[in-house]
Amino acid sequence: MTLVRFLHADGSFDREVEAPAGSILLEVAQDAGQPLEGTCGGQISCSTCHVIVAQDDFDRLPRASEEEDDLLDLAAHVSSTSRLACQIVLSEQLGQLTVRLPGGHFGRS
Repeated sequence: MTLVRFLHADGSFDREVEAPAGSILLEVAQDAGQPLEGTCGGQISCSTCHVIVAQDDFDRLPRASEEEDDLLDLAAHVSSTSRLACQIVLSEQLGQLTVRLPGGHFGRS
């Protein structure tokens, strides 16, 4: 299991959920009521599932593909630890993952 901690755009705590290994972060987030659209259904053709990963956790994730990086260039409120939730597969080794929604989500900045 991976413990996923969701933060509001302002960094305040929202909720934590446990997800089994092999889960896709986008699906976990949507099941937890997070406002991530995932319009393309995880096909890497939009950036509506953009999240900002905590630095320590970001460093433990596999690098983003060139295709993912290109889409992040089009996303709003991108940071150096931005990723697309549809491209993050949770693993036992990850243990925990903290993600913040970029400005605009939850009506907070």
